[in-house]
Amino acid sequence: MYQALYRKWRPKTFEDVVGQSHITDTLRRQVAEDRLSHAYLFTGTRGTGKTTCAKILAKAVNCRHPVNGDPCNQCDACLGIDNGSMLDVLELDAASNNGVDHVRALRDEAIYSPANVRYRVYIVDEVHMLSTAAFNALLKILEEPPAHLIFILATTELHKVPATILSRCQRFAFKRIQPRDIADRLLYVASQEGMSLTEDAAELLSRLSDGALRDALSLLDQCSGAGEINKERVLDVLGLAGNLQTAQMMEHILSRDTRSALLLLDKLYQGGKDVSALLGELSTLSRDLLIRATAPEGGAALLSGGYDTAAMDRLNAGVTPTRLIHITSRLQDTLAALPLSANRRTDAELCLMRLCDESLCGDLTALAARVARLEEGGLPAASGQRTGRQQETAAPAARPQEKRTAPVEQRREKPASKAVDAPPPWEDPAPIGGDVPPWEDPAPIGGDAPPWEEPAPSREEIRPPLDDRDAPPPDDNDAPPVVDRDPAPAARPVAPATAPSGGGDIWSKLIERYKDQVMPMYQFMLDDARGTLEGDLLTVRCGDDLTLESLDCEAVTEVLKSVTGDYLGRPVRVRYILNGKDDPMPQEDKLEELIRQGRNYDSFTVK
Repeated sequence: MYQALYRKWRPKTFEDVVGQSHITDTLRRQVAEDRLSHAYLFTGTRGTGKTTCAKILAKAVNCRHPVNGDPCNQCDACLGIDNGSMLDVLELDAASNNGVDHVRALRDEAIYSPANVRYRVYIVDEVHMLSTAAFNALLKILEEPPAHLIFILATTELHKVPATILSRCQRFAFKRIQPRDIADRLLYVASQEGMSLTEDAAELLSRLSDGALRDALSLLDQCSGAGEINKERVLDVLGLAGNLQTAQMMEHILSRDTRSALLLLDKLYQGGKDVSALLGELSTLSRDLLIRATAPEGGAALLSGGYDTAAMDRLNAGVTPTRLIHITSRLQDTLAALPLSANRRTDAELCLMRLCDESLCGDLTALAARVARLEEGGLPAASGQRTGRQQETAAPAARPQEKRTAPVEQRREKPASKAVDAPPPWEDPAPIGGDVPPWEDPAPIGGDAPPWEEPAPSREEIRPPLDDRDAPPPDDNDAPPVVDRDPAPAARPVAPATAPSGGGDIWSKLIERYKDQVMPMYQFMLDDARGTLEGDLLTVRCGDDLTLESLDCEAVTEVLKSVTGDYLGRPVRVRYILNGKDDPMPQEDKLEELIRQGRNYDSFTVK
């Protein structure tokens, strides 16, 4: 009957144990000097040699002819322990014998002396599976055992063993075996078995075993067969993508090429590759990239060693540690959820989409990666072209600039000497009839400044005293005289022939434009006002004090001036007055007006 390689090539002496010399040397010296402990605790991950060393120790303490602490494997005691016929050496599985009754039976048998050997040895594997009552039952005999009794406990989860047990044992921690040691052992076993194993295939198997020699031998046994065992055969048998294809997938992710990443995933999936294995390889690669990015000098020993320096340098170029952390975290989360997934391929595709486009993720890590990308001035695609979303975002920003460039061409030159003494915009405007009309902004020193650097103009509205608000609007003859200080009258812009020169029709033509640019709270107030244009003065007649107080503000005034000036092609002034008796506004019932305004406000949608 065929015997698995990990069982056939199980070490039989301390010298055969690979990668655990810090433990085997100590145990061999204790056996040679007869300084044995009554209880040992072996800890470490799977496949590192805990149970193997326990059996070798049991043979060494009972061997008839030990050799420097190693068993001879020739005497009846060694042969009986190897084939399981020696009843004084008992191996127990705590996963199936974890009750207090099993421990009590073991304790009752332990007091008897061994029949054929020197020591009675109990090997308890996975001891952390014992119940609390079973640990308590084991505690007393473990503290004061008979002279002929030795306990060897093995566990992969040390934190589950009570402190009272830990303090009564000599603890030996088994570490993960280095990939180079595993590869050498695989090449030796393959040569003894007549297999043709290449060095690159042995290195790949050693990395896949994750420090467990037993797993490496099982993988070698799986890949064995007729022909040479090379790297390509290992990848095909185990359903792996390979370093080149994994690096190509990572390159698509880092360049945010979602289409190419999904196509490569489909190609690998159709070729029989396991999606969980692919995501695991991507996780290992992203971890290596993250270590190289954060610790380029001291982290070289922490790398998996599966990729050459040139490929790692190419992938590390232009990628931030923040994004690598996001990629690694997303891959780890997806791998953890795959065992419970209804469709593993769909989960892998969603993972790749989120890795290529951080905007599809809602976590803080993805947001930090996007912020870092903006700070560095990165573009969303490797081609450097804007996406549709960025074009939509950039388009509104250009519209105000296009609207503001028209008045710049028609701006009249202003004397530069007035810029020094010009009052700030928050102070009262210059009196009407003074040296400088309030609607003409003094030019800054050095010529006209662009509209985005121009200081806010002073308020140009003429607001009558409170006691004069019921007076009729001023006649055209009462308008303040305009002093023309333009040194070159010929440069004054001429209004378009189609633009109206006055009258109340301009209000009805521009009312919708006013509403589009003011806040919602002012839109309803504009319905209760009427505007007339007389020259370059726009007079806004308000129906009541509330409307007047609401519209007489900087935000509304600037909109009225900008929209009307663009329409006429020349700057205008704005003033607010109460509606006069000579031009009555249609009076509506106040209750119906409030109801109408309330309905309009409820139906308003913020854009």
